[in-house]
Amino acid sequence: MERLGWGTEITVPDMNYSMEQLEACVTDYLLVMGLPCIGDKTVNIRNLREVFGVDPDVSEPCFYNQDWYMHEDFIDQPLESRWYLLRKEVIEASRAVMPEQLMADSYAFPSAILCAWSFFACWFCYDGRLWYHDFVWCCDTDHNGDRIYVGKYHDVDGVNKNGFSVHRHLALRQCYAAVNCL
Repeated sequence: MERLGWGTEITVPDMNYSMEQLEACVTDYLLVMGLPCIGDKTVNIRNLREVFGVDPDVSEPCFYNQDWYMHEDFIDQPLESRWYLLRKEVIEASRAVMPEQLMADSYAFPSAILCAWSFFACWFCYDGRLWYHDFVWCCDTDHNGDRIYVGKYHDVDGVNKNGFSVHRHLALRQCYAAVNCL
């Protein structure tokens, strides 16, 4: 919490999982404490980005340097005061499957703030790297209804700088079309 500079007094939420649920998830899931605020600061993507920055040459971990989402509502959504079970690794069968199909198959996507909070907490608390080379779908959408996905801190090809990525999956709409080139 010191790294966040938000003070240290927090209210721990009641446990909302049974011991059986926790035991069943101990290998594949992280138990994450959700906090809507720390001190007078809201726990949201906007504030996490302020704390961690966007330049890996200055400090890591950080966010990937993009600003398209700075005016989107989802970055100001706080965490709920509750416990979350969040899968540590992507589900192999979900790779390269469209999010609509995954939702139809009853996948429950986490919020972008839960993913970001968990990513940074895991980095500092466990020296772990969640979704270091993978993106994960989120339940959030932008103002156009495009699905948000996050993660992939490190580019294995070395083309892009390190950073926790926040992207949107652009859906096809009437404004997407083709022209011929002769």
